[in-house]
Amino acid sequence: MRLRSTALATVAALAFLAPACTLSGGTHPDGDVPPTGPGQRGRVLAVKIDNVGPARPQTGLGAADVVYAEQVEAGLSRLMAVYATRVPPVVGPVRSARETDLELLRQFGSPTLAYSGAQSKLHPLIESAPLRALSPGKAPADAYYRGTTRPAPHNLFLRPAALKSAPSAGSLADTGFRFGPRPAGGTPKTRATVRFPAARFTFDWVEYEGRWRVSMDGRRARTTDSGEVAPATVVIQYVTVRQSRFHDRSGNNSPFSETVGSGRAQVLRDGRAYDARWDRPAPDDGTGFTTPDGEPLPFAKGQVWVVFAKA
Repeated sequence: MRLRSTALATVAALAFLAPACTLSGGTHPDGDVPPTGPGQRGRVLAVKIDNVGPARPQTGLGAADVVYAEQVEAGLSRLMAVYATRVPPVVGPVRSARETDLELLRQFGSPTLAYSGAQSKLHPLIESAPLRALSPGKAPADAYYRGTTRPAPHNLFLRPAALKSAPSAGSLADTGFRFGPRPAGGTPKTRATVRFPAARFTFDWVEYEGRWRVSMDGRRARTTDSGEVAPATVVIQYVTVRQSRFHDRSGNNSPFSETVGSGRAQVLRDGRAYDARWDRPAPDDGTGFTTPDGEPLPFAKGQVWVVFAKA
């Protein structure tokens, strides 16, 4: 099933990309990267990032190729930054992993996951997952450090170079993401908001910058090292969000966002909104995005944000 679905996806992608568009293994404007074939995916570095008020502004978020926003306990949000094209000197604050992360990351082949820890019942799932899990207890001694300007637990930072994860630009090639010129259609849209029970993301289109400015919980999202967070493409992916068998220390259930399957999505790029369908047949498959008539829907070249909204 995996080989068949990957082969079909590769054929479809090549038909779509030739000759006008090249599959970009990275999302930063440093030149396109040739597509990789089945079994040739490189590694990415994925970092779980804190996203409550005391954790902001974050560090290293602007360098990520993809940023995922997911719901966690008590309706709050947490981010996962995925690095393939370039890795910043410092990333953080780093927080704990969730069950959702393990399923989401399987589409990246053999990624490295940097996280602060996890509840004890989740440890067996992390250890059996096809990834390189590096929490402070398993990483080199100089990989993590505690900052002095914020209270714990919002002060744990990562030096990615210490992990020696060697992300490669081709690592995103089989994930289903496609990059290319703006497709026909869509409707003009300059603002979109996604609400979690206790968190909110707003994206405002800035024409002269060609980017979407991000606000989180009503405040403009900025980083300590690269200024405002401004992705080129925003994907609002509607998924099933259900209770899991895990809880936090306060007894709040850890929600699980189902990223395998199919459903509707909205892709925001170039000041327009495109109705889309997402499809990920199996955990090892990438997530494809298509127009209502089944054509691949390319993203604008630049950072991509994917927000998992409740279907």
